[in-house]
Amino acid sequence: MPEPAPGAHDLVVIGASAGGVETLRRLVSGLPSDLDAAVCIVVHIAPTSPSALAYILERAGPLQCAQATGGEVLRAGRILVAPPDRHLVIEDGHARLTVGPRENGHRPAVDALFRSAAAARGAGVVGVILTGNRDDGTAGLAAIKAAGGAAIVQDPGEALYSGMPTSAIANVAVDAVVSSPQIADAIADMVKGGDPPPPKPTDPEKWVDEQDASISCPECGGVLEAEREAGVEQWRCQVGHRYSQESLAESQAASVEAALWTAIRALRERGDLLERLAGQCQARGQLRSARSFRSKAEDARSHADQVRRALTGAATTSLGSLSEGEDDEELAESATG
Repeated sequence: MPEPAPGAHDLVVIGASAGGVETLRRLVSGLPSDLDAAVCIVVHIAPTSPSALAYILERAGPLQCAQATGGEVLRAGRILVAPPDRHLVIEDGHARLTVGPRENGHRPAVDALFRSAAAARGAGVVGVILTGNRDDGTAGLAAIKAAGGAAIVQDPGEALYSGMPTSAIANVAVDAVVSSPQIADAIADMVKGGDPPPPKPTDPEKWVDEQDASISCPECGGVLEAEREAGVEQWRCQVGHRYSQESLAESQAASVEAALWTAIRALRERGDLLERLAGQCQARGQLRSARSFRSKAEDARSHADQVRRALTGAATTSLGSLSEGEDDEELAESATG
């Protein structure tokens, strides 16, 4: 894919999550048949769910649409959609698929697509953030702007889920905030030569302090380091898992809950084993040992109940979701329906 002319944009990257299928259908229906740019789309779906999103979007508008298989040459007027459980990234004018580390708990992730597009195409990219919870896509959109590209965000006030648009607007100097019926026109205008603000410095600022070293990656347990790139903070482990601050907090909550359920199960199993030992000692006439085992069994069950009560309370306080829940499986079903 040749370098774009100055001021032109020949690659459009779009990210969406909860509520994204219907918004994308409306967007694609409004794109012109002669759009002089390639389009790549990431929507968060469950990794094991089949996706009919490409088929849905093919029927919705005039542009050819297909699920990416990896290695496709980017072509103007063609839409590529990320498949489940693969990052869609841009390299050397091609769409590539990777099984790289999850970012913000997702694969495919919007940030992975946006960041690679910024590195590969620079000022030739238009990044678009649509409906979705949390803040995946914010760091990638910041990278696009830092490389000289343009940024369009769906109006949070009319998005089904406002988290992703709100985060993008709060952290990135976007070029347009528009309602879903206007996004296609905004994209077409940008592709024809919309002039975004000058690029920001691209040197990432990375910082690590003593507190950072105490935070572990929820995915692999490695040490997380805080990074600030294009003005947006993220956390990254040595393996490559990435988290925004909000996504990290959500993932930590899930890990803590899982650990507490594991503790409850282990304490109950210990109580059952100790009760079994008490019964065996009772049968052999070892009454003192039987009483000791039975007392310890009762303690283990009591501790399991205490942990369960603590978990119940924490579920609505310290472990509570930071935003409305995002149902990947429901989104996948809507893409296949």
